[in-house]
Amino acid sequence: MVKLLDIGLLALAMATSAIAKPCKPRDGPVTYEAEDAILTGTTVDTAQAGYTGRGYVTGFDEGSDKVTFQISSATTKLYDLSIRYAAIYGDKRTNVVLNNGAVSEVFFPAGDSFTSVAAGQVLLNAGQNTIDIVNNWGWYLIDSITLTPSAPRPPHDINPNLNNANADTNTKKLYSYLRSVYGKKIISGQQEVRHAEWIQQQTGKTPALVAVDLMDYSPSRVERGTVGTAVEEAISHHNRGGIVSVLWHWNAPVGLYDTEENKWWSGFYTRATDFDIAATLANPQGANYTLLIRDIDAIAVQLKKLQAAGVPVLWRPLHEAEGGWFWWGAKGPEPAKQLWDLLYERLTVHHKLNNLIWVWNSILEDWYPGDDTVDILSADVYAQGNGPMSTQYNELISLGRDKKMIAAAEVGAAPLPNLLQAYQANWLWFAVWGDDFINNPSWNTVAVLNEIYKSDYVLTLDEIQGWRN
Repeated sequence: MVKLLDIGLLALAMATSAIAKPCKPRDGPVTYEAEDAILTGTTVDTAQAGYTGRGYVTGFDEGSDKVTFQISSATTKLYDLSIRYAAIYGDKRTNVVLNNGAVSEVFFPAGDSFTSVAAGQVLLNAGQNTIDIVNNWGWYLIDSITLTPSAPRPPHDINPNLNNANADTNTKKLYSYLRSVYGKKIISGQQEVRHAEWIQQQTGKTPALVAVDLMDYSPSRVERGTVGTAVEEAISHHNRGGIVSVLWHWNAPVGLYDTEENKWWSGFYTRATDFDIAATLANPQGANYTLLIRDIDAIAVQLKKLQAAGVPVLWRPLHEAEGGWFWWGAKGPEPAKQLWDLLYERLTVHHKLNNLIWVWNSILEDWYPGDDTVDILSADVYAQGNGPMSTQYNELISLGRDKKMIAAAEVGAAPLPNLLQAYQANWLWFAVWGDDFINNPSWNTVAVLNEIYKSDYVLTLDEIQGWRN
């Protein structure tokens, strides 16, 4: 679209772009006004009240639109970054790019006034640096950024025990092992066995963790002919001494549109079904509730096979609920949390599945089902540049009050170990998604994968063989 602004503001924007100069952060917090930065496809405005300085930056409506802050630093140093913004058009997301490298996604909650949000950390190099705020979802206002020297991270205080007191021996051993490496190393992981094998071919190393999906065991898929193989793959990896993570793209129990645009096999998406989880949970005597329980019981059959084979499971159902793009999150946080509680009770109490370590997979506090049913916190992060994902890590530290270990359960780009250590982003494990990500050089080059998998900081399959001892 064409960006319109009056002549006076145009002159102001051109002037500020022309005179933008690198600034040096001091020992305390330092604020940098957006109108003094370099603007690309964006403009300065003053219509929204509450800004600081001489205005704010708007016009984030195309993919390349951004504001670039130039910052010089006398030394290499880690800073906390906060962004003062206004998301007057609803919830938004932006990308923060440091020195044209790693990308970090930042969530802007909706609001009708300017406010500040923690945006992770930035490791400034000695010399000149740039911090770009780039469009992503767009349609927000940027007032300023503030840099504050990062304090050293205090020691973690992780819960010593699983929530399920009846957890079996192997599951307790796995949890104990995870606690022993947390903050010291990161466990390498990959979605699907075939992609883990590809990594071995490229690097000579095999991921310690393999994630599998119970999607094809969903009854509404089975009745259309799917045959799942995830359980056998999980057992095979476990028998090699590996760690297993399991998610479930839960095809809706009923109400699949099955149109040309939304095929039956995409029935886990909100757009592909009219299944209403809020209405279903509100009517335990209804037919849809019966189908919901049928689905949970069908998945319990598969999880029991893993239990019988001695496989402890990092169990991650209802992933990415807060996004709303899956039906289990489409009706907001309360039905999603209620469904989580139902899953926990049905699988742990009714089915006596004692091989599950429960992994919650959303960041926002109002979606959190509570400490009593969550063992590990996690996030799915799709940002290019092989960065440390410190924004999401720090948000999860706050959510769990540093009592829960934190995992990067799905990533598009495997994180570089030197950045993880520099940013104190102590992810427990990472697992790269499969097609379009692990073997896509736009996300992960073979050279970077070799650097990661051959690092002493990254645990591979051959290095975790003692976890059951």
